[in-house]
Amino acid sequence: MSLTADRPFLGIMLMLAFCVLAPLGDSLAKLLGGTVSLGVLVFARFAVQAIILLPLVWHSKSGLALPKGTIGWTLLRTLLHIAGIGLMFSALRYLPLADALAIAFVMPFIMLLLGYFVMGEDVGAHRMAACAVGFIGTLLVIQPNFVAVGFPALLPLGVAIIFALFMMVTRRLAQRIDPIKLQAISGVQACIMLLPVLALSALNHKLAMTPGTWSMLLLLGIVGTSAHLFMTWSLRFAPASTLAPMQYLEIPFGTMIGWVIFADLPNGLAGLGICITVAAGLYIIARERRLSLQTPKTPPAV
Repeated sequence: MSLTADRPFLGIMLMLAFCVLAPLGDSLAKLLGGTVSLGVLVFARFAVQAIILLPLVWHSKSGLALPKGTIGWTLLRTLLHIAGIGLMFSALRYLPLADALAIAFVMPFIMLLLGYFVMGEDVGAHRMAACAVGFIGTLLVIQPNFVAVGFPALLPLGVAIIFALFMMVTRRLAQRIDPIKLQAISGVQACIMLLPVLALSALNHKLAMTPGTWSMLLLLGIVGTSAHLFMTWSLRFAPASTLAPMQYLEIPFGTMIGWVIFADLPNGLAGLGICITVAAGLYIIARERRLSLQTPKTPPAV
């Protein structure tokens, strides 16, 4: 089996790690949102990513040179990554963690449709049904009165669209570029793009940083880098349409983290929705594991 051959169960396990780490990183951003400007927050996230991964790239002696025809795609991926993280961090300034994640989780449904219509991936009845059930669960998690929050409630919808496109581009690049190298390049590109934003933030806000703030910014970068590295690896081994239902598991993990850190708990209707999304995700895990363990049937002799 080649390095880039699809191995659905491995891809699912890597996506599961992403589903745990991503809301943890969001919770750190929410904690920092009251004291650190958005520009500094996003810049720190990508700066730590570059600092962590560049030495690994140099150690591997692979360099930062990109395969022919991928430079534009990596720039697009970085722009989408910046926009998605920026919108999510903005939403978390106004919304509880669980609510922001719930609204954003129209993304796997968008991603499945993009996988089918744009990338021509095979989306069978089982995947479509599991994704639809997970989407229904997501709608139950979204509180009927979330519209009362105002414009910030729409920010996670932007996150959903942007990250669906981001994952499509990542799937295209993950087959040709090593994940560590791809994330290192993304970190460098993002830092360069965000330098003007950082300068404006420094002019408009006092950067009175305490040791605790620096530590949390560092932890935010480490958690965010690890999460998206796992996500990139997952797309290297499994199609986007397979991983789409799995991402619904980020909601219960986010709800648990929100309860522990912010004392936020969903009501009964939201709890029902979380149970439905967990069931849909676990169904896909069990099914893809069974398929991955099946050996190809020997064709009959002729």
